[in-house]
Amino acid sequence: MSDAELVLRSTRVITPEGTRAATVTVSAGKITAVLPYDAEVPPGARLEDVGDHVLLPGLVDTHVHVNDPGRTEWEGFWTATRAAAAGGITTLVDMPLNSLPPTTTVENLRTKQDVARDKAHIDVGFWGGALPDNVKDLRPLHDAGVFGFKAFLSPSGVDEFPHLHQDQLAQSLAEIAGFDGLLIVHAEDPHHLAAAPQHGGPKYTDFLASRPRDAEDTAIATLIAQAKRLHARVHVLHLSSSDALPLIRAARAEGVRITVETCPHYLTLTAEEVPDGASEFKCCPPIREAANQDLLWEALADGTIDCVVTDHSPSTADLKTDDFATAWGGISGLQLSLSAVWSEARARGYGLEDVVRWMSTQTAALVGLDARKGAIAPGHDADFAVLAPDETFTVDPAALQHRNRVTAYAGKTLYGVVKSTWLRGERIVDGGEFTEPKGTLLTRPQ
Repeated sequence: MSDAELVLRSTRVITPEGTRAATVTVSAGKITAVLPYDAEVPPGARLEDVGDHVLLPGLVDTHVHVNDPGRTEWEGFWTATRAAAAGGITTLVDMPLNSLPPTTTVENLRTKQDVARDKAHIDVGFWGGALPDNVKDLRPLHDAGVFGFKAFLSPSGVDEFPHLHQDQLAQSLAEIAGFDGLLIVHAEDPHHLAAAPQHGGPKYTDFLASRPRDAEDTAIATLIAQAKRLHARVHVLHLSSSDALPLIRAARAEGVRITVETCPHYLTLTAEEVPDGASEFKCCPPIREAANQDLLWEALADGTIDCVVTDHSPSTADLKTDDFATAWGGISGLQLSLSAVWSEARARGYGLEDVVRWMSTQTAALVGLDARKGAIAPGHDADFAVLAPDETFTVDPAALQHRNRVTAYAGKTLYGVVKSTWLRGERIVDGGEFTEPKGTLLTRPQ
């Protein structure tokens, strides 16, 4: 302990073994020890005593659309990573769309890395994209350090990122399975979407009917069949349909290598409360009914759903029209995700240890970063969020850090105030004040 540079002390530290009063020592950006609360502070070390606030590992958000470069007016690395840091997130993995160019070749990856390098307030990694015509680029992207590959089974909403038909899915997944990579999938079946009623207009019930559960269920069944055939690793993005849960449970029982995420908006917002014309609530797949939400929570509790990520997908305000058919589909949630999930979790009888597991430990494991992220344990990066879990705040869009301050949470009162955020032993946010960017660019562990 003599080489410790920093000591953090709290009466409530969330560790892999549980929550306890503890003293955490840090040296060279790494956690060196988790000691009893009354452990002596070594000479020369700086003590930060956060009292009864909870010290938890920085969150790892593996589903973020930063859109930079190319659509930086929607979101950029500077603003997105500030919003993340303000919400206790210390690592994000950026989706390969909606930037221009998309992250579908090594050259495009280098372009995105060059843009992000000096703007990142937190650590940032990158997903690659699997398109109908880039199978030849998948292995080079893997070798260049992307964490896996994003694919759509229905139109993505942007022309430069077309979806995969079933034969193209099989071809891409076979290539990815050849190097034991990970395919992450927007799973909605285009034929079911095309057959659904498409009325347009401001009524949320019409939009909900246009994205039925069976579109998700069918696409997930297709993905499971391909993964089983190839013994491939697949991950279902932003699950909203509880009807798919039995399929997923059965697949796992058969040994299919499938993981699943859901998002804060599916866990905290319901179709019944969405006002007509309020397209800040629009996302694809959609926010569904309260009874569906209850089943998602049960699946989180029993481990069928592995993790919770934001799917932060912002746009400029003018694209959020009152016509649900034409409005941009995406919810901005980076800064509020921890508080939103914690508010609902505590109401349902879950603890902060559960939230940390869903939003930090298991997201880090998904992308292979669990040796250094997602836990307060020796050898891990000294990434922390300091949370006042019983304090509340009312969401004011003007206080948000992401570029376009449109939010489905406006006016909601949430539990859990992030007091400070730490990245590799350095405080990067404190009471709303930010340091200069200190994030690094991450690549998949070899």
